[in-house]
Amino acid sequence: MLYEFLVPLSDQFTIFNVFRYITFRSGGALVTALLVAFIAGPPFIRWLRSKQKKGQPIRTDGPESHIFEKAGTPTMGGFLILLALGIATLLWADLHNPYVWVVLLLTFGFGGVGFIDDYNKVSKNSHKGLGGKAKLALEFVIAAVAVVVTVMAANRTDPSGDFGSMLALPFVNDVLIDLGPLYIVFGMLVVVAMANAVNLTDGLDGLAIGPAMIAATSFAAIAYLAGNAVFANYLGIHYTPGTGELTILLAAMIGAGLGFLWFNAPPAAVFMGDTGSLALGGMLGMTAVAVKHEIVLGVIGGLFMLEMTSVIVQVISYKTTGKRIFRMAPIHHHFEKLGWKEPTIVIRFWIIAVILALVGLSTLKLR
Repeated sequence: MLYEFLVPLSDQFTIFNVFRYITFRSGGALVTALLVAFIAGPPFIRWLRSKQKKGQPIRTDGPESHIFEKAGTPTMGGFLILLALGIATLLWADLHNPYVWVVLLLTFGFGGVGFIDDYNKVSKNSHKGLGGKAKLALEFVIAAVAVVVTVMAANRTDPSGDFGSMLALPFVNDVLIDLGPLYIVFGMLVVVAMANAVNLTDGLDGLAIGPAMIAATSFAAIAYLAGNAVFANYLGIHYTPGTGELTILLAAMIGAGLGFLWFNAPPAAVFMGDTGSLALGGMLGMTAVAVKHEIVLGVIGGLFMLEMTSVIVQVISYKTTGKRIFRMAPIHHHFEKLGWKEPTIVIRFWIIAVILALVGLSTLKLR
C-alpha cells in the first residue's frame, strides 16, 4: 500500500525513494508486524480465554506433565500471527506482485483449515479435530490452486514459457529438470508436507515458532537473492523475477513470530494451534516453490522433516511389527519420555534448526 502511494511521489520528494528498496520495506514490515503482535496480543489472549473456558484439549496419551502444566491454555493463537503478518504485508509489499498474493492467500487458506480443526477440538472438548482425510483434501485443493497460479506467473516471465514447471537442483549450475504437469503434483506435495510437518512439531512451548522463524529468515535471503538478476547471476542460482518481493512477506512473518513468541514462551499464555502451524508451514512450502528452492527446503526445514518422519516410522513399525521405535512420536515427545526438560528440548532443537539453515544457505555458493 505504501509502495503504491509513495513511490510515484519520489520524483518530487526524494526521501520516498527508500520505498523502492526491498530491504527497507522488509525492515518496516518486520517492525510493523512485531508492534501489531505486541499491541493486539494481550487483549486477544484475554478474549480467547473468555471464549475457551477449558483451553486446548490435552491428549490423555501424551506426556503426563502436559495434562497438569498445559491444561486451560487457550489455542488459536495463530490468529495473532496472521493478523500481524497480514497487516504488515499489505502495508509494505508491492500489491501488484502476483507472488505476494499467492503466498499470502495460501497462508490464510491453510490458516482457515487449521481454524476449522482447532474449533472442532475446542467446541467438542476433544483433541480430535477435523478428520484427517478432509483436512488433507482441503490442503491439497488450496495448494493446487496456488501452485498452478505460481507456475503461470513464472511462465509469463520466461521466453520459453516453461520455467514454471522446472525443478532446480542445489549444488549445481544451470541444471533444470522439466517435470511438466507433474510439477503441479510435486509442488502440492511440498506445500502440504511442510504444513503438516510444522503442525507435528508444534507440541512444546516455542518449539515450532522458533525454527519457523529461522527457516523464514533463510528463505527471506534466498528470495531476495533469487529475485535479483545481479545477485542470482553472481551466485549461479536461477533468477526468478518478482520473487524478491516475498522477502517482505517473510520479514513480516519473522516480526509476527517474534511477537507471538513473547506470549508463547514457557509457560505459554497461548498456543498457536493448527491455525498457526498449518499457515506457517504452508507459507514456507509455497515460498520454496516460488523461488525454485524446493529441495533446499528439505534441508533448511530438516527439523520439521525429522519430526514428520519420526511419526511415519513409528506408525509403520507399530503396524507391521507391533513394536514402537520411539517411546512416543513425534520425536520431541520421545526426548520428554527420556527425561529431558521441555526448555532443554526446545533450545537444542532450535540449535539444530540454525545448523540446518546454515547448511541450506551454503547451497547458494557451493556450486
